[in-house]
Amino acid sequence: MPSKDAIGIHDQTNLLPKRELIVVFAALAFGLLVTFIDQNSIGVSLPTIGRELNCASTVEWAGTASLIANTAFQVLYGRFSDIFGRKGMILAMLGLLAVGDLLCGFAKTGPQLYAFRGISGMANGGIMALSMMIVSDVVTLQERGKYQGILGTFVGSGNAVGPFIAAGFTQHTSWRDTFYLLSPLAVVAGFVLWWKLPPQNMPKENFRVTLAKVDWAGIILSSFGTILVLIPVSGIGSQFKADSPMVISMLTLGGICLVAFVFVEWKLAKLPMIPLRLFKSIPLSAMLLQNLFVGVVWYSELYFLQIYYQSARQLSLTISAALLLPLVVALAIFSTLSGQYISRLNRYGEVLWAGFAVWTLTAGLHILFNRETSISTIAIILFFEGASVGCVFQPTLVAAQAHSSKADRAVVISARNFIRSLGGAIGLAISSAIFSNSLQSHLPAHLPVSVTNAVHRSTFSTPILTNLDDDTRNHVLDAYNAASRSVFIMWVAVIGLCLVLMLFVKDKGLQRQEEKDAEVQVEEGEVNDTLSEKNKDIAEVQLRDKT
Repeated sequence: MPSKDAIGIHDQTNLLPKRELIVVFAALAFGLLVTFIDQNSIGVSLPTIGRELNCASTVEWAGTASLIANTAFQVLYGRFSDIFGRKGMILAMLGLLAVGDLLCGFAKTGPQLYAFRGISGMANGGIMALSMMIVSDVVTLQERGKYQGILGTFVGSGNAVGPFIAAGFTQHTSWRDTFYLLSPLAVVAGFVLWWKLPPQNMPKENFRVTLAKVDWAGIILSSFGTILVLIPVSGIGSQFKADSPMVISMLTLGGICLVAFVFVEWKLAKLPMIPLRLFKSIPLSAMLLQNLFVGVVWYSELYFLQIYYQSARQLSLTISAALLLPLVVALAIFSTLSGQYISRLNRYGEVLWAGFAVWTLTAGLHILFNRETSISTIAIILFFEGASVGCVFQPTLVAAQAHSSKADRAVVISARNFIRSLGGAIGLAISSAIFSNSLQSHLPAHLPVSVTNAVHRSTFSTPILTNLDDDTRNHVLDAYNAASRSVFIMWVAVIGLCLVLMLFVKDKGLQRQEEKDAEVQVEEGEVNDTLSEKNKDIAEVQLRDKT
């Protein structure tokens, strides 16, 4: 029986024959590729952007703004796609991404860039969520691990290609050209999906009736609450004082909005954006909490590894981008392999255990990184870490859906992505605060005031060090290395909590009876079509013989 708050939602399940599925899947994969190139290309360019736009001390907001917007609007996509249809929503998000990236290319100041990255972040979150929802519509739960694992390959490919594209443009032309390239690519992805993605055949009803289904109070309260909380949290220690009136007032108002959001979802909303009954399941609650911690570590790692490479190690943009390859290539490979394993054996427990165990170990090895650690050692550690991430990213989603009803699959994806993005924004905020405070504490007191001030002005990228003597230069670089290590220590503690939470996750398999029945109907339809074609051919032959 559908839950009370799922009544009135159109079931968009449309299990596709293999030939149609491949075309749709390729279109979704291309859209995801563009999305992850956009999301992960900017990290390698942040030091350069900070210098050119005179915002070196705040340039991490280019990443934080994107994550805040991604998080604030993530809860919308599940219910909006339930009400208005998946296809229209994903096309709208690809259009928004094209506009946001074009505006980023025109940005003249740091605040302008941060605002435009917020637009792109909102679109990125929608594309990621809706791609997973559409896959959930067109394949069974048992097959979902395999296909979502393959999508993980394109996530890894976007992560791998993005930094190289950004590094190439930044070194040879301008960082702006990255956005000028991505904007038309988003348009192409939208066109392909408009052409090849079958419509969901949403029921025709009065527009007012459709709008009445939307949880407007939940949207307003969750969006404002998330933004009001994450902006001061992201800047405490680096941009804002913890006891400043602005921070206190924003946190207070944001907290009130989020408490009101929970009450609205619990008591008032007819179709809640995030149904609170999802959290009655202990395994599902544990997996959603794991996704929060995964977001904390993963998003901050993509940014702060680059800062470690370029600041403490003084590596070039190209080498910094290349050092992400072992991480994202392994992620792509093991995302596909873990998906195949889950679909074939109808199990996911051991995959998650192995993923979180190896990730905890490799995160701990980051603490050993220093200014002399060989490139090959870093690459090997990152490869094993990427393999562990590939065993976690998509399998946690498949497992979460296994612990929820069919009617809730869209809101489970929304809840998971919202919580992971929330973790990402919190992770960047915490990492930025740890990095900046650790950097200041590790600068020797005997350094010239001019050097100390220069470091404070460009916290996340080293100032020009060429005029300094070797001792002073080494002291500055050692401080950047110590600040990076402080962030690495935080990663170990957080991802270790994910391993502990595995004690509450139970493997219950992946097959649902209603999906098995629907799959049989699709196969019978294909057989009937084949028989009809054969009968038609036989009839034509008989007619020719008579003639």
